[in-house]
Amino acid sequence: MTDFAQRRTMMVDTQVRPNDVTSYPVIEAMLHVPREQFVPELRRETAYAGDSIVLAPGRVLLEPRSLGKMLEVLNLQSGDLVLNIASGYGYTAAVMARIAEAVVAVEADPEMAAEAQSRLAEQEIFNVVVTQGELADGFASQAPYDAMLIEGAIELMPESLASQLRDGGRVVALFQEGNLGIVRIGHKVDGRINWRFAFNAGAPVLPGFAKTGGFAL
Repeated sequence: MTDFAQRRTMMVDTQVRPNDVTSYPVIEAMLHVPREQFVPELRRETAYAGDSIVLAPGRVLLEPRSLGKMLEVLNLQSGDLVLNIASGYGYTAAVMARIAEAVVAVEADPEMAAEAQSRLAEQEIFNVVVTQGELADGFASQAPYDAMLIEGAIELMPESLASQLRDGGRVVALFQEGNLGIVRIGHKVDGRINWRFAFNAGAPVLPGFAKTGGFAL
């Protein structure tokens, strides 16, 4: 029988901690949430490998290193309301739910959205709400959000989504620029998001976030 708990500890010790992830809440959450429960059944055995996991065509669960570093720079607080875009089967939402007050997870694929809700309930994670809809639309009815995390690459940040971040809030996103993937942390000040470099990573560009699909800030 596979010892997933041991693999989870090894993931954190060999992939997350060595990559400048020092936040205790992030490390504790990644040690606790069973990643293997939030991937397709056929991917369970590779849930703790150091690579992104394919969830569907053009969709991945980010590798532990990149996700851990994104959460580190996002600096979630216990009272935060978080918007999770492209949540897949709900793993990242589950991790953030252990740190923040509540998470709204948006998933475009109806099957993945339903699976995410089911899997979160099985793990008794009740401070995540999964909504099905276009990723770039976010979920305006619960806005403004204290923090946002986008799970996949973007070429632009749609105004429809940026407007849902409160002034003083933070957003972490992976920008695809040519062949280079750049993770940036953005802080919203006076209605504008100011971005700064965090680290390099890679993922497919999400639908609705290509340069031809909207307006850049």
